[in-house]
Amino acid sequence: MAHQAPAYQPTPTLAFQRLLEVMNTLRLECPWDRKQTMESLRHLTIEEMYELADAILDKDMDEIKKELGDLIMHLVFYAKIAEEQQAFDITDVLNAVCDKLISRHPHIYGSTQVKDDEDVKANWEQIKLQEGNKSVLSGVPKSLPALVKAYRIQDKVRGVGFDWDDKTEVWKKVEEELKEFKEAYNIHHKDEIDIEKAEEEFGDLLFALTNYARHIGINPENALEKTNKKFIRRFSHLEKRAQQMQKDLKDMNLEEMDVYWNEAKSLGL
Repeated sequence: MAHQAPAYQPTPTLAFQRLLEVMNTLRLECPWDRKQTMESLRHLTIEEMYELADAILDKDMDEIKKELGDLIMHLVFYAKIAEEQQAFDITDVLNAVCDKLISRHPHIYGSTQVKDDEDVKANWEQIKLQEGNKSVLSGVPKSLPALVKAYRIQDKVRGVGFDWDDKTEVWKKVEEELKEFKEAYNIHHKDEIDIEKAEEEFGDLLFALTNYARHIGINPENALEKTNKKFIRRFSHLEKRAQQMQKDLKDMNLEEMDVYWNEAKSLGL
């Protein structure tokens, strides 16, 4: 039997209720939606997060709106499944996050005084420990990509004072790690290197660079992804120009390729 679709709603509360109604109907009537579990949705949610991240870097507001909708739908979906299992429902989810935000902002909902955002972050971490977290780092997901995880680890420990105050000290650490890496693994050395040890030293260098980026206000994940996108644009231009000239990239030397690469740069790609 066909259902009448809930009409467009003009307020956040009514629009959210509309989404709940749609989800309830789909969960009952749609074979695909009825089949889903939290585990089956997990990889799809991760994919949606990456799509949102792409849209944010592209500054595509229409796409951001769409991806935010997809993510909200997923969150409602998880809550619906939990409700069916009599674990919790969407009301519990919303109240829990409101309670957490109120508890962790005592400078807004209490008498705590703060000077700046660093005080806010320090309070946040201390409150989490008081709530029962065994470690400041317990809130860093194990499955985060390594670069994002490094940034979050460093940001977390800063909240309890484990950090350099002066970014020049952080840069000294970068130079120290780079010097150690270059001396041990200079490409002109003929000796076979210990890959496991080299990997460890390179990781130290990346960690130090990530720390410096954080100190000067750069998100290293965003920075690297923007460079990835830039490289793709320029290489795609190179491929297109080579095709126009009826050339095969495999038959071109680097100097020939550089002509089109520099052309892409001059075009602002």
